[in-house]
Amino acid sequence: MIACPRPWSALPLALMAVLSGARELSAQSGPVIVAILPFEDRGSYGQDKEIPRALRLGIPATIAAELSGHPELRLADPQRVARVLSGQNLDGGGRLDAITAARAGKEAGARYAISGNFADFYGKFRLDARIVDVATGQIVQVVTNDDPALQDRADLYRIIQTVGHKVLAAASGSGARPQTAHTDERVIPTEALIEYSLGLLYESQGDRTKAAQHYNQALSTYADYPAAREGARRVGRS
Repeated sequence: MIACPRPWSALPLALMAVLSGARELSAQSGPVIVAILPFEDRGSYGQDKEIPRALRLGIPATIAAELSGHPELRLADPQRVARVLSGQNLDGGGRLDAITAARAGKEAGARYAISGNFADFYGKFRLDARIVDVATGQIVQVVTNDDPALQDRADLYRIIQTVGHKVLAAASGSGARPQTAHTDERVIPTEALIEYSLGLLYESQGDRTKAAQHYNQALSTYADYPAAREGARRVGRS
């Protein structure tokens, strides 16, 4: 496992900015509120060490984007999530157990907390997401990219999208897919998604110049990337 040399508690800050624009979803009576938390790198090999550190932010941000179009869900206030996580004594590897995830989700007013982990073994990518009941601290379901045909890093966006849809179905209880225009058409290239994730990482570290470089590189690779465009706008160097 590649340990992050910076305090883990700083990582939710970039997610806070990303999710704040998506947290107010289409209103219905009693939407299910979910808190999206940073993911853990369980062991990544074959890439620069910064990439798995960046994906700890990029993966949950992408899952949040997939969930944000569904009227039966609402994303918890990321500022509240970030505050409670920053007060936890977590190790440098970003391990987040179910009890801590539940505490963060409960503090943010969520019904479920979504946490998880990933591993990349020279291009074979595994992604697990845990759905935690914040009332009990119990993991109610684990969803993953268990399809052997969907485990190549080159299909990273589709992997995240698939896991995001499984989270949606489990959390909403409807089995429905997000009602967004890009659900079936948009396929973000892995290179662009990684650049976007690196932008989040550098933004979380306060390096706006490097963050802008990566956001803009993501847009150069894939121009129709709203999250990267919003990232570039946030750091003011688009």
